[in-house]
Amino acid sequence: MIYDIAIIGGGITGAATAYHLSHFELKTVILEKESDCSFGVSKANSGIVHGGFHYSARNTLKGKLELRGNQLFDRWHKELDFAFERCGILVAAFTPSEMEEVEKLYASGVANGVPGIELCSPRRMLELEPKLNSSVCGGLFAPQGGVTEPYMLVFSLIDAVKLNGNDVKTDFKVTSATEHDGVWEIFSENGDTVKAKYVINAAGLFADEVSEIFGGEKFKITPRKGEEYLLDRLSAARPSKVIFPVPAAHSKGVLVIPTAGGTTMIGPTAQITDDKNDNSTTKISKDEIFSLAQNMVSGISERDLITSFSGSRPVIENKEDFFIAISKCAPNFIQAAGIQSPGLTASPAISEYIGELLVQCGLKLVTRKTPFILPEKIPHLRELSTVQLEKLYRQDPAWANIICRCEKISEAEIRIAVRRGHTTLDGVKFATRASMGRCQGGFCTMKIMQIIADESGIAFENIVKNKKNSAIIPTPQKKL
Repeated sequence: MIYDIAIIGGGITGAATAYHLSHFELKTVILEKESDCSFGVSKANSGIVHGGFHYSARNTLKGKLELRGNQLFDRWHKELDFAFERCGILVAAFTPSEMEEVEKLYASGVANGVPGIELCSPRRMLELEPKLNSSVCGGLFAPQGGVTEPYMLVFSLIDAVKLNGNDVKTDFKVTSATEHDGVWEIFSENGDTVKAKYVINAAGLFADEVSEIFGGEKFKITPRKGEEYLLDRLSAARPSKVIFPVPAAHSKGVLVIPTAGGTTMIGPTAQITDDKNDNSTTKISKDEIFSLAQNMVSGISERDLITSFSGSRPVIENKEDFFIAISKCAPNFIQAAGIQSPGLTASPAISEYIGELLVQCGLKLVTRKTPFILPEKIPHLRELSTVQLEKLYRQDPAWANIICRCEKISEAEIRIAVRRGHTTLDGVKFATRASMGRCQGGFCTMKIMQIIADESGIAFENIVKNKKNSAIIPTPQKKL
């Protein structure tokens, strides 16, 4: 078959675009090189829905799309099953010179029309967030900012995309492509091929390589690595709002984030690297991050640290703005590259913008005749009342079998995740939060693997963490 659109990349940009296009009479396919969607840039996103004051909505594409995207998050949250809270954002100043920079951010927010933005005195800052360091000089409050869980958001979008008749192909690493008579034929590393009339390059860190494959514009993605450190959900230092420092030249600085999952995240760093696959963390960065976070928020302690991770932002060399445009070099090819912060926030608006570009290319967007299907929302054991749990238990006893004690995740939730196509340990973790707690899977990993084996038919020893060469038990079970 020939698809109308092929989207290269199953992160937040690709998933959002596919979700938007699923509302029309089109046949779309996502081509993702990893074993599951969101396993690239999106998995290590800080999960912040930004407030719309860091960038000019008049002079930058990212500023314009951030504002629109922020507004659309309420609609997405109503339609889809993912965590989202408008907890608000504070930018904290601790010196008079920092306060001058805050005033510039406030002026930018006012010019952008950010609703409810407020320039705050020290007293007002401590009133809004008592856990701030008492030496705060003042700051900015953006009540429309918030937090979400990026991987769960991507999975919710992907579920809707598939329910509405579109396809998602994982383990599909694009290696070459040819165009003939208005149709692209796309070849994967494992020998599979896909044909499509239009192609969208949403390949994140590898968008420069994908562009070259299709004969598109030449540019270089420079990874900007960010390390993050996660504190236990019982940490007494957890603030009620996202705390930003005054931003640096190429970074918003080290943040303190009350995540949508109930933990506290501190970070990220912003280190230029040449290695797109570098996901390491270092003691030097950890010490720096804790020091900066402790200067902003009282009570942050390394004793609450449960895990660390890192990811890289796809920065186009010598360009800080998004690159979303119709290619001038390759036919029917749309670039969606350099989607760094605030790409998550902007993603609903990015999808609309790409839709408009496809129309300019000649694609007709006809609203689908059949009703749009939304994914069935999954109950979460940790949020259920005793009465609700009793009702679910009568339907399926697996709801009362707790697999992940730290995060209170039931067997039923894990089985649903596997049935929806998440057959790696990381896929189940991102879909359910199982093994994200204090023990980091120390007690539940083997149980989760057994459920994956039962539901998917994958041999126990062939279950992987996230990709082909990441087997948990490389020795066949019988030999063990």
